[in-house]
Amino acid sequence: MFVVAALYKFVKLPDYAELQGKLLALCKRNGIQGTLLLAEEGINGTVSGSREAIDTLLEFLKSDSRFDDLQHKEALHQEQPFYRMKVRLKKEIVTLGAEGLDPRETVGTYIKPQDWNRLINEPDMLLIDTRNDYEVEVGTFRGAVNPETKTFREFKKFVEEKLDPVRDKKIAMFCTGGIRCEKSTSYLLSKGFENVYHLEGGILQYLEDIPKEQSRWEGECFVFDQRVTVNHDLEKGSYDQCYACRRPITDAEKSSHLYVEGVCCPRCHDELSLDQKKRFADRQKQIHLARARNETHIGSK
Repeated sequence: MFVVAALYKFVKLPDYAELQGKLLALCKRNGIQGTLLLAEEGINGTVSGSREAIDTLLEFLKSDSRFDDLQHKEALHQEQPFYRMKVRLKKEIVTLGAEGLDPRETVGTYIKPQDWNRLINEPDMLLIDTRNDYEVEVGTFRGAVNPETKTFREFKKFVEEKLDPVRDKKIAMFCTGGIRCEKSTSYLLSKGFENVYHLEGGILQYLEDIPKEQSRWEGECFVFDQRVTVNHDLEKGSYDQCYACRRPITDAEKSSHLYVEGVCCPRCHDELSLDQKKRFADRQKQIHLARARNETHIGSK
């Protein structure tokens, strides 16, 4: 079994570029795969490896006092859900594009999963899913507002056009692991909203802590690895993924004449150029050839 660890922390890292080589070398040495993002504002990412390997990585990070209370959540998976290991340098560890935000200083009120159901049942509570539209589509909390964003950058426009600090007195928000809500609640507070709450640990922590019979969650949860989605038991869900557009797709969509493995699906068939489809088709051909030779092609499942 592979341990899949999602981790993040907002912390001042002026030397973040110097950490890149050290983290990449440690992960490769221990057979860890996935992606870690480093920025001056902190660290974010999801990686997978053996129990011993993940413990080694966490021990290395927490040997630096700045990562003492690093947020991290784990799940088990029978196969390695990532293709390679990447450590990338970024301007933001989660990109909202709002200058001057610092979740370390101004952030919404954290709500434990055990208290979440009570909070979102309160009168006049506006419940908002801060994730992108394709994530919301496969599962969300009952009664949640879908901002219909394609990227997190679009969340600012949603706030400006749809929310009002005078009208919307109480707002509760949630995301996959908690990191987007650090930024989104900080942003709302900077815009004059006062009673802003978010689910501590995100959807994944809620699914881990709350029994199904008490759950307000409906559907599955999109995750950013080759599991695509997880169910309420945090096991691999029922969705596959289109390589071209990265959207989750169902078995019914894969049965469509518009679905071509590795090339397009009914959702993106009309969005792609002929050149893009040709490149994806050539890539898929190389994947099939690698399978025939019993080799692993980078990017294949």
